[in-house]
Amino acid sequence: MVTGYRFRAVTDPRDGRRVALKKLPNVFQSLVSSKRVFRELKMLCFFKHDNVLSALDILQPPHLDFFQEIYVITELLQSDLHKIIVSPQHLSADHIKVFLYQILRGLKYLHSARILHRDIKPGNLLVNSNCVLKICDFGLARVEEPDQSKHMTQEVVTQYYRAPEILMGARHYSAAVDVWSVGCIFGELLGRRILFQAQSPVQQLELITELLGTPTLEDMRHACEGARTHMLRRAPKPPSLSALYTLSTHATHEAVHLLCQMLVFDPDKRISVIDALAHPYVDEGRLRYHSCMCKCCYTPSAGMRQYAAEFEPSAPQPFDDLWERKLTSVQQVKEEMHKFIAEQLQTNRVPLCINPQSAAFKSFASFTRQVLQQHVKEKAQRQKERLHKLQQLQKLQQLKKLKELQKQQQLQKRDDE
Repeated sequence: MVTGYRFRAVTDPRDGRRVALKKLPNVFQSLVSSKRVFRELKMLCFFKHDNVLSALDILQPPHLDFFQEIYVITELLQSDLHKIIVSPQHLSADHIKVFLYQILRGLKYLHSARILHRDIKPGNLLVNSNCVLKICDFGLARVEEPDQSKHMTQEVVTQYYRAPEILMGARHYSAAVDVWSVGCIFGELLGRRILFQAQSPVQQLELITELLGTPTLEDMRHACEGARTHMLRRAPKPPSLSALYTLSTHATHEAVHLLCQMLVFDPDKRISVIDALAHPYVDEGRLRYHSCMCKCCYTPSAGMRQYAAEFEPSAPQPFDDLWERKLTSVQQVKEEMHKFIAEQLQTNRVPLCINPQSAAFKSFASFTRQVLQQHVKEKAQRQKERLHKLQQLQKLQQLKKLKELQKQQQLQKRDDE
């Protein structure tokens, strides 16, 4: 999978502004990956929301024959929520509320455009020095599929934030998977630790059921048959939601009430983003954000604060993905993407392009190569660990079957005697 996880702070020579330069490399390796990158690029240009990262500009690409990678300029934010959570920095109840409000506000905009992010996690929530938060990394994002008979990939969402319906092999899922991820992050903000930190998807599901209790058949109607059977064979567990109060002193009744509505096993019963924004716990976060942090409200000189007509705006129209069906080859995608970038550059601003001979670019290229090598190494290590765990699980299952067979043979022997 190709995503734009590589970026570096640079200075825009046109106005001296510090921005983030985001590289999308090796775009045209396959039809699937090239379409995914094109989708992400179109989304970055489509977004117009204070809590969603968008493209400020795209660097002018070379001639079509040499077109292999894309450089996107976005706003520069100094940190992300993961770095903040693991840091020794104090997080007050106000911090948690204003962060949660901004996540929900940005997610409402995405869902109103029919976009599922599918990888909401602290590392994909950028934060600046003023605590303004923006959702980023749309490499796994896609338009919501209304046809429930169509299968959707399960290779989405970082495991710790993966909804139970995906863990249980649901072939189709909705925007509720993003809400589950937000619930996990909310719990992580409260406790300053990952809420469900498991070593495998099976163990992930175990940790979830330890908190929520064993789901009913109705709760598991979206799961695959094998997952339902596995769950029903296990000893039933009662819910232990009261454990959420022990996360921290910030885990008040209102906080836990909202968190429990996000962490619901059945996606159809899980709270929506719109309803979550209407929860009383979010009120103080909304007030703080619109009092001094947002761009939609303003305070004229020597005047009272002028508030926006709508605090949580929706997208003006759904994101269009019909173009994807028309592109049936890598070359078609390449041509359309090159044309799309050229159209985006038709502004009054001087277009920027890469100078491969400059020292700055060579430094950037070296940096991205190192990041890519590290990414490949980590991915290989994760695959190795998954294979090892799978082999261990298979051995345990074989051992269990052997013990059951020996037990049956012993019982049979007693009956014969």
